[in-house]
Amino acid sequence: MQSTPKTTDPLSAPTEARTLFERAVVGLLKDPRDLIFLRNMAIISALVLPLATLVFLSPPWVVGIMAVPYIGFVFLFFGGRFGLMLHANGHRPIFKREYQWLGYYVPFVLGPFLGHTPTSFAAHHMQMHHAENNTETDNSTTATYRRDSFTHFLHYFARFFFFGHVHLIRYLWLRSKTKTLRSFVLGEIAWFALAGVALAINWAAALVVFIVPMLMMRWLMMAGNWGQHAFVDADEPGNSWTNSTNLTNTSYNHKAYNDGYHIVHHLRPGLHWSEMAAYYHDNVEQFKEADALVFDGIQDNQAVWFLLMSGNYDKLARHVVNFHDRSHDELVDWLKSKVQRTSGERRGLLALEDAVEARQAAGLAAK
Repeated sequence: MQSTPKTTDPLSAPTEARTLFERAVVGLLKDPRDLIFLRNMAIISALVLPLATLVFLSPPWVVGIMAVPYIGFVFLFFGGRFGLMLHANGHRPIFKREYQWLGYYVPFVLGPFLGHTPTSFAAHHMQMHHAENNTETDNSTTATYRRDSFTHFLHYFARFFFFGHVHLIRYLWLRSKTKTLRSFVLGEIAWFALAGVALAINWAAALVVFIVPMLMMRWLMMAGNWGQHAFVDADEPGNSWTNSTNLTNTSYNHKAYNDGYHIVHHLRPGLHWSEMAAYYHDNVEQFKEADALVFDGIQDNQAVWFLLMSGNYDKLARHVVNFHDRSHDELVDWLKSKVQRTSGERRGLLALEDAVEARQAAGLAAK
């Protein structure tokens, strides 16, 4: 594999308003490069919301027939696009100050139909994951796990899925992030209220439209985060050059706004998605010097997760951008050494963060 491959990934974002609707709304945006998000919002609103309404108007036996086609359509065409739109908008709000209220439409209105609770992503990802950067105080850290072990992944997922609310609430409380804490709790209550009302109206439709997509999305997000941070350097788990990966030359970057450039994202969280591929190629010597891990041609982070779970290091090694001319066997050994070493103590499912240590680390007076 060549060390500086040419890119097929997006290097720009079209800014031309193509329709009457787009010409009418482009002035709401801070940056016309985010017009693609308004297009996606409009398409999802026009297709997914009416289909979900149709599901709710159907008797349970019809819902059972519609379930697989509906969920397949929603996730195949919109799951990744929406999730990474939510991610991009979280880091770079797209609307001008006077129109900021429109930003609630994505997480609060569209989010539940795509498997997201309204405020959990912002609280977990921006306020905790990026702040702690996959170190031991990050409740979604992969560093304490052996990342090619499915048993370890199941523990990781169970801790997040069953007790993640407890750990995140405690994390935010101990660091006095009360605004985010309040928003997170109210958002979760709103989602459970929505699910309860939906179950009362049509239990089968509620499962298909809201509950099953939420379960699927949480699995996919945790598998994706695992894949992104599987190769963390155990000696420096907070080093953004070596605790993540870049995925280059993949159709995923076209569908999900260059989300494959996760090293770039942790180095520059506020960088516009259309600038990520250029940032990597303009600074490729720094990636080489840091011995950063770049996979060329692997589809997405869930694919990385699957290759790790199946122990397919041979395929992973074939896709490594070989900055330092390692042999194939050396690449396999290098990948294994990164994945199989751990850092810090793996916490039990309900093991709580120490209050004094957390507040001291955050520079707050202990309570």
